[in-house]
Amino acid sequence: MPSTMEVKCVSDDCELDMFENHYTYDVPDDHAVEDLSCPYCGGSDLVEIEV
Repeated sequence: MPSTMEVKCVSDDCELDMFENHYTYDVPDDHAVEDLSCPYCGGSDLVEIEV
């Protein structure tokens, strides 16, 4: 099953609390939260929510 990552934007100007990123099987091994941008504000101040 493809993995899912929960991500939070920690920018003071962003109102989005969190989003989920669902991956396909062909995502590169070195892909990380640093490669993403916030779908709400477009910023890159993101952290992975560890469960």
